[in-house]
Amino acid sequence: MPISTGNHPKALWPGVNAFVMGSYNQHPKEYSQIFTVKSSKMAYEEQVQLTGFGLAKVKAEGASSEYETHMQGWTKRYTHVAYSLGYIVTREEMDDNLYKGRSFDRGAMLTFSFNTTKEIVHANVLNRAFNSSYTGGDGKELIATDHPSLAGNWSNELAVAADLSEASLEDMLTQIETAKNDNGHPVAIRGRKLVVHPSEAFNAERIMKSSLQNDSANNAVNAVKSMGLLPGGVVVNHYLTDEDAWFVLTDVPNGLQSFQRTPFEFKRDNDFDTDNAKAKGYERYAVGWTDPRAVYGSAGAA
Repeated sequence: MPISTGNHPKALWPGVNAFVMGSYNQHPKEYSQIFTVKSSKMAYEEQVQLTGFGLAKVKAEGASSEYETHMQGWTKRYTHVAYSLGYIVTREEMDDNLYKGRSFDRGAMLTFSFNTTKEIVHANVLNRAFNSSYTGGDGKELIATDHPSLAGNWSNELAVAADLSEASLEDMLTQIETAKNDNGHPVAIRGRKLVVHPSEAFNAERIMKSSLQNDSANNAVNAVKSMGLLPGGVVVNHYLTDEDAWFVLTDVPNGLQSFQRTPFEFKRDNDFDTDNAKAKGYERYAVGWTDPRAVYGSAGAA
């Protein structure tokens, strides 16, 4: 019968440690710093956009009130994807007591593979954020200058792509501060975190924490720091593929989301016909976004 060992697979047979490719340390979990992680018990999850109302109308004395009906917009569906991978140890290998160290490490290597897969799947939402082949519920890519709404198109992308700097960050935060809802009315959206590739980590740190303006002789305060903007600080994601792309996460709900349908499982068993030992991992989840106002970005100047 299969035996579940929980989230951390153990060695099938004890042995000494051996150096193998894949035994390196792994970065701490990063996707959960960017995505809102939720559990799911459904085959898929759906979120439906609902538009608000227009402005209140002037009511003449004795006249009836005017009524509006909110409208249903597009629907975003999160379809769970299953991921599985395993390995086999032959009967002869077990009988001959060969590669005990490697058999010991295989469970850790499998965990490494699943963790890396999950990080890449999540990071690809940002890696493809400017790619029109990957669209959301409104039919547009995550970061676009022409997201549709009842009040016309709106943008969560810098009008002119720019590398990360104090000036470009201020431009993006201003764009966030002037955001409007689908009816064209101002809404209170605030930036929370700055997400960058490792190559921009030092630049981002200087921009965020300098007391005065960064890389300038001006005796002026760092407005981002002094105003307490981006309270979540800098998030460095090692799975981003574009070195100069950068993003600002906002406090908009139902934005970047990760639905966990089946947490990671590790099982092992013996094959009756071959006497080989088999072990495998399994996990199922869905990743994406609903409201694109949850993230603003720039692909960089290059």
